[in-house]
Amino acid sequence: MAEKKRIGILTSGGDCPGLNAVIHSAVKAADKLGWEVVGFKDGFEGMLPPGDHIMLDRSKIAGIMSLGGTIIGTTNKGHFVAKVGLGEKTMVPEDVIVKSRKTLEDLNIQGLIVIGGDGSLTTGLQLYEAGFPVIGVPKTIDNDLEATAMTFGFDSAVACVADGLDRLHTTASSHKRVMVIEVMGRHAGWIALYGGLAGGADVILIPEIPYDLDKVAEVIRRRDAEGNMSSLIVVAEGAMPKDGKTSVLEHVKGEARLGGVGETVSQVIAEKTGKETRVCVLGHLQRGGAPTTIDRLLGTRFGVKAVNLIQEGRFGEMVSYQNYTVMSVPIQEAVHKLRLVSPDSQMVQAAKAIDISFGD
Repeated sequence: MAEKKRIGILTSGGDCPGLNAVIHSAVKAADKLGWEVVGFKDGFEGMLPPGDHIMLDRSKIAGIMSLGGTIIGTTNKGHFVAKVGLGEKTMVPEDVIVKSRKTLEDLNIQGLIVIGGDGSLTTGLQLYEAGFPVIGVPKTIDNDLEATAMTFGFDSAVACVADGLDRLHTTASSHKRVMVIEVMGRHAGWIALYGGLAGGADVILIPEIPYDLDKVAEVIRRRDAEGNMSSLIVVAEGAMPKDGKTSVLEHVKGEARLGGVGETVSQVIAEKTGKETRVCVLGHLQRGGAPTTIDRLLGTRFGVKAVNLIQEGRFGEMVSYQNYTVMSVPIQEAVHKLRLVSPDSQMVQAAKAIDISFGD
């Protein structure tokens, strides 16, 4: 009897809701074709000897679609890091490539599904160029990959922001306070924009539109004069003032760890308006919890498409969602091309039309 075809799957970089939905559908789609699936634990690191992996079958993936996180683990550190900072990359060491190639050969892996964001796909591209049978699946809650209109995890993050704003509305109005909520968004403000719009924010500050806190304070004072004694401000972690820079907590191996902009905005607004302000940093709450139905559906479709691409031998491609259709593009075209919010976009104009300020 011929040996079964095997495909490998790994999740790399930051976790987000929907990863397990991809794994779930990939395993089922592969099983229907008579293939076995090997899950590499903790991202690419699982490919290094002795090869930390698990055989994934229908029993292993039962009930995981509704779970956040990833059942095979992930990491954004280790031997395979190929991206440090925006647009900067390093090469995966040759000995690491040799060792991981042997692991795949020993396990008879004929296709490798890499689920990750820009950094992980940069690594995946290097492995593909070294001869690995790689298929990419885009994952980022920031929704900032140019090669796909939407990534799973984004809708769940937006739902978290909207829920946070719903809760802050009541405490803000009770105390007549200004509440500042800091959300994720290093280079792109999609989470802040969608979450702020859905949650009824009064001010949204995003990286693509430098803000002026004098104008934000003016908005707060005007709202007070109109009888709206409480206000909600959503600020993306990468937002920056005009003639200023992003707020950085620390630098770790060339990568800036952002944070603190919410506290800065809160303090300045308090000084300029005399109003009591509070700040809430959502942080990793946006990455946790069960995925929304949209993220479950998108993750499911991505997993099936990834298996289809392996079946067709179209390695070096990444699953992409465009015009309601799941298709694919070369990984080379997907990495290092961020999809940013256009200040003239319809979403921004809609927000301004209902009197949401961007501090510009």
